[in-house]
Amino acid sequence: MERFLRLAGGVAAMPGANIDTDVIMPKAFLKGIDRSGLAEGLFHDLRFDADGHRPDFILNRADMKDTRFLLTGPNFGCGSSREHAVWGMLQYGIRAIVGTSFGAIFSDNAANNGLLLLSLPPSGIAMLSDMLDDGSGHMTIDLEREHIEIADRIIRFAVDPAVRQALMQGLDRIGETLTNADRIRAFEQAYFAENPWLAEPLAS
Repeated sequence: MERFLRLAGGVAAMPGANIDTDVIMPKAFLKGIDRSGLAEGLFHDLRFDADGHRPDFILNRADMKDTRFLLTGPNFGCGSSREHAVWGMLQYGIRAIVGTSFGAIFSDNAANNGLLLLSLPPSGIAMLSDMLDDGSGHMTIDLEREHIEIADRIIRFAVDPAVRQALMQGLDRIGETLTNADRIRAFEQAYFAENPWLAEPLAS
């Protein structure tokens, strides 16, 4: 995974409630696990129509070319389980989503793939929304210090320590496991030494 320490970028507001994974990544893009073409699939039916793209959709606006963050409504990412939704976010360039609440499976998929989800109280979301309405279209997320910088304001957040550490180190579940490779090998050697019959080949 790509490390997340401190990142600045544009913010796109999608305040609707219950935006589900079917909207985030339509089923037409779930044909394989090779992850190719998922940036195009992200919000596909909102971004594109039969004649091309929809210019009024927020991610299609010219001033949203460097969008790195989404500001979302409650229960974002609810619905069916599809890791493709998170893969598509990352392929498109979205590195963090700020909202009040998120779908449980979507949250797990995000944590496992390096997409930062920040849960703020409604007052914090309202503050960010007001600043975006006032023209502050960019912000910085500092994961090490656990705060958002926007205009002249600091908005603090808290992230699960294990998720925060994995994101800062750029480690997925496999990467985290491999940090203990020496201990795992030592355990294996000791275990097989105590139970040598487990290492014997099966009789043909």
